[in-house]
Amino acid sequence: MKRFLSSIFGNTAKKEEKDKPEQSKYMPAKEVPIEEAFTHKFTQQGGKFLYCENTEEAIRAFDNVIQEKKWASSEMLCFDNGLLEKFERDDITPTKTNLNARFLLTSCEFLVAHDGSIIMCDKQIANHKLSDLPECFVIFAGTKQLTDTLSEGLKGIKHKYKKNIPINITSIKHFKKTTEESQENFLTYGLPIKDVFLILLEDF
Repeated sequence: MKRFLSSIFGNTAKKEEKDKPEQSKYMPAKEVPIEEAFTHKFTQQGGKFLYCENTEEAIRAFDNVIQEKKWASSEMLCFDNGLLEKFERDDITPTKTNLNARFLLTSCEFLVAHDGSIIMCDKQIANHKLSDLPECFVIFAGTKQLTDTLSEGLKGIKHKYKKNIPINITSIKHFKKTTEESQENFLTYGLPIKDVFLILLEDF
């Protein structure tokens, strides 16, 4: 995992890749690790990815996001008491009712490698539509929540909750990009586009 993350942030030697023989087009494609596949798709679509090895690093990452976005002295929407305790700050006012809060702090159900999407349900966003929630999301997840496809994620939810299948199951996969390119095209027109920071904790 560490080696993979180093490659994301440009710490691997490019020379090693140049020295590798070119793979024949008749050979089967090499299987990409699930964490690499997800991160590539997620960041390609504009998601911001913050990997942490422990809870202390996750809290520092959260603090860095607050500082970068200048969210101090603002309201934070959060429906999860556990997250409220974990990421408590004196300069952030938590709310469970103000949908116009500066940002949403939430967990999720699964991270989908196939398309870089994030599966949520009423356990994270209550009965609200994504379009009704703040533009900015800070999502806390663990590497054990990675799954290959949306279908596998939905099966995982069914297995996790048994007979108490949650409602309002949805996925978010359109992320606000930091580049100057247009945020909308004919594929995303009318869909909620969120500014998403994913704090990913190893083996959470």
